[in-house]
Amino acid sequence: MQHEVDHRVPVLIVGGSLVGLSTSLFLGRHGVRHTLVERHAGTSIHPRGRGNNVRTMELFRVAGIEADIKTAASLLADNHGILQTPTLVGDAGEWLFKDIDPGGGLAKFSPTSWCLCSQNDLEPVLLDSAREQGGDLWYSHELESFEEDAEGVTAVVRDRISERRHTVRADYLVAADGPRSPVRERLGIGQSGPGDLFHNVSITFRSRRLADVVGDRRFIVCYLTSPDADGALLPVDNKENWVFHAPWHPEDGETLEEFTQARCQEHIRRAVGVADLDVEVTGKASWHAAERVADRYGAGRVFLAGDSAHEMSPTGAFGSNTGIQDAHNLAWKLAAVLGGWAGPGLLETYDAERRPVALATSARASARSVEHAHPGFAPPPGVGGGRQGGILNVVLAYRYPRGAVVGADPEQDVVPEGMRLAGQPGSRAPHMWLRRGELRVSTLDLYERSMVLLCGEGDGAGWHAAARRIADAGGVRLEAYRIGAGSGADLVYDGHGVQGGSGGDGPADWAQVHGTTPDGAVLVRPDGFVAWRAEGRPADPEAALRQALAEVLRTD
Repeated sequence: MQHEVDHRVPVLIVGGSLVGLSTSLFLGRHGVRHTLVERHAGTSIHPRGRGNNVRTMELFRVAGIEADIKTAASLLADNHGILQTPTLVGDAGEWLFKDIDPGGGLAKFSPTSWCLCSQNDLEPVLLDSAREQGGDLWYSHELESFEEDAEGVTAVVRDRISERRHTVRADYLVAADGPRSPVRERLGIGQSGPGDLFHNVSITFRSRRLADVVGDRRFIVCYLTSPDADGALLPVDNKENWVFHAPWHPEDGETLEEFTQARCQEHIRRAVGVADLDVEVTGKASWHAAERVADRYGAGRVFLAGDSAHEMSPTGAFGSNTGIQDAHNLAWKLAAVLGGWAGPGLLETYDAERRPVALATSARASARSVEHAHPGFAPPPGVGGGRQGGILNVVLAYRYPRGAVVGADPEQDVVPEGMRLAGQPGSRAPHMWLRRGELRVSTLDLYERSMVLLCGEGDGAGWHAAARRIADAGGVRLEAYRIGAGSGADLVYDGHGVQGGSGGDGPADWAQVHGTTPDGAVLVRPDGFVAWRAEGRPADPEAALRQALAEVLRTD
């Protein structure tokens, strides 16, 4: 490919949907220059992909956009459960679950919560925020080709309006270009898994009378189970805008064209149970549920993220959340390598950490579709037979047994049986409320742009001094915080009972919460995962900390 380069950038992102835009936002927060190319003219117009789980909202909180997302999501703020019923007339049916956080138990694990925000509402927030952070976003532009060499990637990008071609030179390329990823195909990376699970036609429609039929049942989704008209109903504004997912069977020769306006109207009326319901169809689009995971998450300087790396059943909204968390994992590693404070080997841990998470999560998503008897899903043998149970451990407690961690058990399950976030290396660091002056902060708010060392104010002073010497010497981004109740603490206890407390009403002890001792220390990565933990203070804390950093950041 012999083209004169007319644009140079450290990172080129291909694809500007939820995962591409999140990659842009996270890179921007790290100060990494990048360009994003998206073939469509703007953000999504379809109200889909609405479930943002608590881990995703933690990432958006740290990135400073939690409040903006909640504002964008305000129309659905009171929608919580999943209803399954043969008809919406009367009070038949059952709630598969009524509240995603019954009793408010999530508060002991996280400073935030789930948020129902449709993709067409979320993407504009991400777009504005990404641009505020310096993102260079090219809409109506499409990647035509790319070639990689030892120093970088050279890509040809076509402006779909002017037909002008640009040659972009980047250090790294991130492909967030969807389930039929041209980049993955170009790299020759295969996929593993059961493949297609079921197919739906997503019908957007207006109905003014449907809200009266629904009444005060504020569901996230309602599975309607009439044998001749099953499907899933989703509110867009709880008033007159709705989405209906109708089962589609292309494997039996059924075509998309057969879903005429009249057929869609009649199907929705039968499913709801009101023969003369007003139904104005405003759009339809096909979508396919599948369980596939790429055999590798990249090659050389090219990485896959989101649907290009994995597809999973929509039940539980795992897919987009897993993709956004891919982007977050990759962004800090790219920033560290480009910033010179990590070795290139750190990027190899992206596959080692994120691919096992996708394998475990996609299996759980299929199992949840079986549990919920998702309309149109007749699981083939061997699909969806995974372990049953809740989803909080899948969402929040997944772990990295191998990767940029020191001291993790490489044989542990990626998704544990229960909820235990106690500072184990490879797990998401525990949440505690603390105070910095008058400001109340979660420990999770500390983790974004640097490695962070937590220690005590008294016995941990040696750790803090060691971290300061390492940070002052340069070569690594490292912050250190002393936690305690006295004047020597950088962060003081909030005074309320929190996760890991001693059982009384007083504040939890930071060391107990993090699974260490008062003279120990915990090293946390920029993505909020525990990188290493010392359960006591060695003779030379600085040497121990330097060695841990070198192993994690691949600088040794």
